[in-house]
Amino acid sequence: MNKIRLLRLKQELDIILKEYNNSGFIPSDPISVPHRFTKKQDIEIAGFFAAIFAWGNRTTIINKCNELMMLMEDAPYQFISQHEETDLKRFLAFKHRTFNATDLLHFIRVLRYHYQHDNSKGPTLETAFSKGLNEMDETVEQALIYFHHYFFSLEDSPGRTKKHISMPENNSSCKRLNMFLRWMVRRDEADVDFGIWTSIKPHQLVCPLDVHVQRVALRLGLISSEKSDWKTALELTSNLRQLDPNDPVKYDIALFSMGVN
Repeated sequence: MNKIRLLRLKQELDIILKEYNNSGFIPSDPISVPHRFTKKQDIEIAGFFAAIFAWGNRTTIINKCNELMMLMEDAPYQFISQHEETDLKRFLAFKHRTFNATDLLHFIRVLRYHYQHDNSKGPTLETAFSKGLNEMDETVEQALIYFHHYFFSLEDSPGRTKKHISMPENNSSCKRLNMFLRWMVRRDEADVDFGIWTSIKPHQLVCPLDVHVQRVALRLGLISSEKSDWKTALELTSNLRQLDPNDPVKYDIALFSMGVN
C-alpha cells in the first residue's frame, strides 16, 4: 500500500474512530460487562468471560455474561477466591452456545488457582499471559501460547474445554483473547478500554479478527486473504502498525463499527 493510500486510509479511520470510540460504544458491546466493576480483579474476570462468550448476537452475549455475574453474586473475584464446593451447584445448568457447565467449572478452578498462587503485588490475571512474553517480542503470540498451556496445566483438565482457549500454534486468529488483551492493555482518553495491565504494551497487541473486521479489512486492502487465521490477524496488525506504530489495535473499534453499521 503506497504512502498516499495509507494517509487517506488513516484519515478515514481516524474520523470513524473519533465517532465510535467513546462512552456511547460501551452499552451495546460486551465490554459493558467489565465496565460494571471498579476493582481490578473484578474487571479482569468479567472481561475474560465477556470476551470468551463473544460470538453470536451481542445482546445475547451481554445477557449471558450478566447472568453469570449474578450467579457470582456480582462480586466475581470474591466468589472465585472464597466459594465453597457446594456453591458450584448453581452453575450446573449454565450454558452459552457450546460453552457448558464443564467448561465453566474448569474456568472457575483455574482462575481460583491462579489468584491463589500469583505472587505479584495484588494478584492479577495479567501474569497468566505476561510470563510467556519477552519485552522484545513484536506481538503477544508467545503470551497466548503460554496462556493456553498454563490454562490446561492442572490435573484432569477437560479436553473439550480447549476449544474455548485458542492459540496461534493451531493457527487460530485468537479473536476473543486478542479482544480481551485489547481491553486490558490499551487505554486512551475515550476510556472504552481499561488499560489496567502494564507489562504488555499496546504495540504488541494483535487486532481481533472477527467477521465484521475481516470483511472491512479485506475491502480496504488491509488483508489479502479471506481466511480467519493467525497469519491474517498478523497481516492486518502489521498494516495497522503503519497507521500507528505505538497503538495499532485502536483501529479495531473503527473497523468493527464500519462492519456493523
